[in-house]
Amino acid sequence: MKMVGLTGGIGAGKSAVAQRLAALGAVIVDADRLAREVVAPGTQGLAQVVEAFGPGVLDPSGALDRPALAKIVFADEDARRRLEEITHPLVRARTAELVEAAPPGAIVVNDVPLIVEKGMSRLYSPVLVVFASLETRLDRLTRLRGMSRDEAMARINAQATDEQRRAVADIAIVNDGTPADLDREVASAWERVVSSLA
Repeated sequence: MKMVGLTGGIGAGKSAVAQRLAALGAVIVDADRLAREVVAPGTQGLAQVVEAFGPGVLDPSGALDRPALAKIVFADEDARRRLEEITHPLVRARTAELVEAAPPGAIVVNDVPLIVEKGMSRLYSPVLVVFASLETRLDRLTRLRGMSRDEAMARINAQATDEQRRAVADIAIVNDGTPADLDREVASAWERVVSSLA
């Protein structure tokens, strides 16, 4: 099985890149989606999160109130680590199941936000990193996700720096332009991935 890593800072446009890679034939394993899946209502993961952080992290329907949890974990390093200790093993187990289910010969792209932060780059070859300027990222986070500028900066500052990402990037994808620009960047990156794994 060929395992490719995809990462990038919040607001860089990693999800847009993943969609384009899927259209080109990649099997995408989305760690963010799995992170939501493992804390869905009725799961052991959600029960553990409530036990760790209290019932205030639930919305009126009993589902995880993600903004309420984010306020806790992005303001407190220990709290964030505690959340990761709950969710990361569950996400890893689910990832292994999906990789196992991929068709023979598939190129599996693991879309993982924290490849750099968790020292996971050695697990993937090649590692694709999506970059965008700070102003572009702030604009996306405030305009598209409704964050305040301070909230957006707190999220960005809680992650690896661009320099740290560059250090592990086998292939860089720059996402500061138009959707057509990104199409070209991703098509070029995919050609490099396919040839590197041939």
